[in-house]
Formats: sequence, C-alpha cells, structure tokens
Amino acid sequence: MSTLRDLVEEHTGLGPADIDHLHRLAGDWQLLSDLSFADLLLWVPVDGAESFLCVAQVRPTTAPTAYQDDQVGRIVGGPEVAHLTIAYSQARIWREGDPVWYGDTPARHEAIPVRLRSADGESGSVIAVVGRDTNLSTARTPSQLELNYLTTADDLAQMVADGTFPPPRHPGETTSAPRVGDGLVRLDAGGKVTYASPNAQSAFRRLGFSSHLVGEDLPELLRRLADDPLEGTDAANRVLAALRGEAPARKEVEARGAIMLTRALPLMPAGVPIGALALVRDITEVRRRDRALITKDATIREIHHRVKNNLQTVAALLRLQARRVGQPAAKAALEESVRRVASIALVHETLSMSSDEAVEFDGIVDRVATAAMEVATTESTVTVRRDGTFGVLPAEIATSLVMVLNELLLNAVEHGFPSAGEAIAPATASPSPGLAVGEVAEVVVTAHRFRKQLHVTVADNGQGLPPDFDAESSGRLGLQIVRALATGELRGTIELRNRAEGGTEAVLVVPLGKR
Repeated sequence: MSTLRDLVEEHTGLGPADIDHLHRLAGDWQLLSDLSFADLLLWVPVDGAESFLCVAQVRPTTAPTAYQDDQVGRIVGGPEVAHLTIAYSQARIWREGDPVWYGDTPARHEAIPVRLRSADGESGSVIAVVGRDTNLSTARTPSQLELNYLTTADDLAQMVADGTFPPPRHPGETTSAPRVGDGLVRLDAGGKVTYASPNAQSAFRRLGFSSHLVGEDLPELLRRLADDPLEGTDAANRVLAALRGEAPARKEVEARGAIMLTRALPLMPAGVPIGALALVRDITEVRRRDRALITKDATIREIHHRVKNNLQTVAALLRLQARRVGQPAAKAALEESVRRVASIALVHETLSMSSDEAVEFDGIVDRVATAAMEVATTESTVTVRRDGTFGVLPAEIATSLVMVLNELLLNAVEHGFPSAGEAIAPATASPSPGLAVGEVAEVVVTAHRFRKQLHVTVADNGQGLPPDFDAESSGRLGLQIVRALATGELRGTIELRNRAEGGTEAVLVVPLGKR
C-alpha cells in the first residue's frame, strides 16, 4: 500500500506544506482517536471534491473498531460522502445524521475539516476531512472517565478544524509520547486539575504524591515533587506555557527514584484558551534499562580503545624488531606484519568512537589506501582512490574486510608496478612496465551494494598477472590471507583476473545478511 505522501501527491494538488501538516496530524491523532473511542479516517478530495480518497486510518485502543478492513486507498463518492462534502465545503464539524451500518456493525458518522493555518496565524482553507466513526455496538451509559475523554476529544476536534492541532513538532523529538492509556490530566485555565485518570494518579503516586490530584495546582505540584528544583521549575513552566496556548516540548520529571514523562497540550477551541491537557507516563524502568545500555556501550567502547592501544604497541614492537634485523626477507616480513596489525587497529579505533558495533567504513578504506601509497616501492607515483561507498558495516565484517583490502591494495601497488626505487618517486620518474606513455599509475577501489551483498573491486592499470598465475596454488602469504578471510570469515567469494584494458582486478563479493 502506498504511503500518505504518495497517495496525496498522486491524486491531489496539495503542496508540501499541506502534506507536512497531514503527516503531523497522522502522527498525533492516536490521541484524538482514543479520547473519542472512534476510528479516524483522513480523507482528501479528488475529482473536484466529487469523491474522497482515504489516505490514512487509525483505530482506537480504548474501544472496538468500526472497520475490520483497511480503508486506506479507498475512493468513495455519492451519498456515502455527503457528510464529508458538507464539512469540506462549509468548513464546519458535521455531527448530524442517523447511524449507518458496516455489515453487522452500527456506527455514528462525524466529519471534521482539517485546516492549515498560514504563517501570520490566519485560518487557511480546508485541505482535508477527518472522518470520526464510532462503533455503537457496545454503547452504554458513559462513566466519568469516558465523559472527560469525550469532552476533551471535542475540544481537540475543534482545534483540528481551527488549524491549531496538531502543534508543531520540536526538532529532534520523536513520535513516541505518552498516550491516553498511560495517564491523562485535564486542567482548567488556572492550572487546577479538574480530572485525572487512574493511571495518571498512579504515576504521580510513584513520584511520592499519595493524595488525589483533582483540585491541585499542577505546575506547583511538579515544582514541589521534583528532586532537582531547576527540573521541577522547567516542568512547571512548560505546563504554564500550554495554559497560555503554546505547545511546549516533552519533559521528564524525576523524584524518589521514579521518572515520569509529561507532555502538555493547550486546549483552545475556537482560539480561546480554556485549559490544558497533560499526558503522563511512568518511564522508570525504561530509563533504568537505557542507563544500563549506556554503561554497557561505554564499557564496549573502552574495550575497543584498549585493544587499539595494545595493537599499536604490538605494531611498534614489531617495527623496532624490523630495524634490528639484518636479513632483507625477515625485515620485509616484519614490516608486512606491522601493516596488518595497524589495519586491524584502525577498525578498533573507529569502534571506540562509535555508539554501536558498526563502523563507517569509507574513512577506514581511505586511510588504508593512504598507507599503501606511503609504503609503495615503485619508481612511479601510484594514485589510490575510492569510487562508491561501503556505508556502515558491522564490526564482524569490518575487521576481516580491512585486512583483505590492505593485502589487495599492497599487492596492486607493489606487484602491479614492480620497480626498485623510493617509496614515492618524483613525478618525472619513468613509468612502470605495462603503462602507456603519459598514463598515470592508478589503483581504484570500487564498492557498491546490490541485493544484500557488498561488491568490491580493487583494480590497477599495471602489468597484469603473469601467464602461469594460479591464485589457489600461490605461495604468497598475502594471497593466502585474502582467500582464507574472503571465503571463511566473510563467507564470500574472491576472484583475481586480468583486465581487458590492461592491469589486474580483484573482485570480492561479501553477503551482508544476518550471520
């Protein structure tokens, strides 16, 4: 099924600001649905307002649904949408009419016009209609809780019609918020509690307030209960802001080892502030788990940091040993070991700065490529560059992959352009065998993702593989490491071959699925 944005863009001429407003409404209207004990359907006009298209739907968690089937994507017209047409054309809430039947389910229709206020605060035109459909099969005498819920729902419905609900979303704020079932407190214009649901009463009891909330001054109560006076004052000021008609951000209040998340919403039907709605949720256990995870993450990062330090110490010791060895072959083997250990240390260094067991791999590849150029023993300047992106990789893949790429890059630089000379020779030096006159010695690392696989190619424009080359029987330690890691730890495939345009390429395919 298409998303709200897809459906609106395909069937209507609404602009980006209108669509964003509908998205914010769909993000906050679970509150209205639960308070109304009704299904909410978001309808947009199509075919010149002769028909209406349902682009979003939400069911109440406090009552049975009126619709067993999903209504999103449905286009209706004629007498069936008469109530939507009236609400859209007359810009008023429609509540008239007799109950209708959906199969064996009787339901009551209501229609609420959706307005988007202009930048200067003026009410704009109607851009959509919210259908509020209540299942009447379980109708009974409402309790005090239900009466307060319905009264509050009517106030919010009027605010939808006025264009003042939903409020603007604060930067960085997610859609996760206290719900009606978590705890609801209704305030009058002076901040006094006129109604508190049983769950709201329980949440405040966790903070140390055992009396009834009705009649209490909520801002003063929050200021008094909070362990930190500054936090309590901040929470109180946000409730006062809601009483003034503003929409403050959510706030956590901590007291006596308990933590409560609060969200204050203004109630201002027809533009007149009549009070506020406070939704509260006890999040003590959630925050306790969050803190445990933060401690665990910090411990893991510290472990990666210490592993990185230990690997760098090992590399330094091997480097010192290489300087004391007189045999060229032994010295070269130690230097290769230094580079391999250093490449693994790069991964742990990145993990020590990450909040999870995943690394942004592009930066690691760029550093390994720079190191490969620095140790090159060719007479020509070899350029190593990356094409494409590796993206974020889990640590279990990154550690093995960096060793494979390190070996492939060193092989490409040293064996693709074999000449004795300085690490990076002057630009006037003669090119390596296999290069055309004026051609730059280059190694390109290409990466892209396709069907849950990472495809990596390390290609050079050097002299290519010898005629009798066989990767399976090669005695080079570097190639043995590459084959073992590629087919073992990475569970992928590796192929070395000559390029048609000259040079060599190594093609590595690594599966990225769950291991």
